[in-house]
Amino acid sequence: MSLLVLILSVSAACCLGFGFVLQQNAASRAPLNDFLSPRLLLDLIRVPRWLGGIGLMVCGMVLGAIALGKGEVSQVEPLLATNLLFALGLSRHQTKKPLGRQGWSGLALLAGGVTAFILAGRPKGGDAVSDPLRHWLIIGIMIGLALLLTTYAKRSRLGAAPVLLALAAGVLYGVQDALTRVSGERFGEGGWGELLVSWQPYGVLVLGVSGLVLVQSAFETAELRMSLPALTAAQPLAGILCGVGFLGDRLRTDVGALTWEAAGLAAIVTGIVLLGMHPAMPAGAKGTEPALDLQRR
Repeated sequence: MSLLVLILSVSAACCLGFGFVLQQNAASRAPLNDFLSPRLLLDLIRVPRWLGGIGLMVCGMVLGAIALGKGEVSQVEPLLATNLLFALGLSRHQTKKPLGRQGWSGLALLAGGVTAFILAGRPKGGDAVSDPLRHWLIIGIMIGLALLLTTYAKRSRLGAAPVLLALAAGVLYGVQDALTRVSGERFGEGGWGELLVSWQPYGVLVLGVSGLVLVQSAFETAELRMSLPALTAAQPLAGILCGVGFLGDRLRTDVGALTWEAAGLAAIVTGIVLLGMHPAMPAGAKGTEPALDLQRR
């Protein structure tokens, strides 16, 4: 992995982590009747803190897109998962709570898991799969899974909804990252003319807006520790699946490498859960007070 890809990916994770905290601070005060509705974005757009969080998230996505253009999806995605470290850092600053054993354990597992996966798998680029059926099959499975999770979330409302919505958004964001990589390649091959006549950039836009509605609905219905771990865990797993499935990313497949890759992914997910459930993560307003009028914020 080049130093540039590492710097870009970690910088993107920093922007995403800070942005998620600011978004949740604002979304937790949104009216519940906007749950899973595009009206939620229209309400939140009037909140300065939410706009700041969106601005940071956009910066993170741009940096992530540049990293994806210069590295492999299977390299960049695990590094983007470290956004939780930065989210916890900002949340800890807000709540003044120490990391403790749980925080340090989660940090060690997340950092160690990312290192183990990259060193064991040694992700390399290869020839993208040209069969469009394979592309659509993998993308269709991912989108179908997201729709299924969203359907169950809508039925459960304030029960398991935040976790299910965050998982669905993470899956969509993983597919979005893969299509961002393809869009960058199209732009490199033929410039704007080639890019605008392909469907991938429009898919990136649709997935981005859909994921944003899901994430903000998850943020408004529960505290950050309920939603961010699921979002952070699902995105790299979906992105790696797409990278290996149709973008041509190659991982080592001998027994030893596969063992360490699996252990690395398991450590990443475990670390994400420990950090996401840390008491320093800000709580939402739903359980303690009624939603406030956004115009007052």
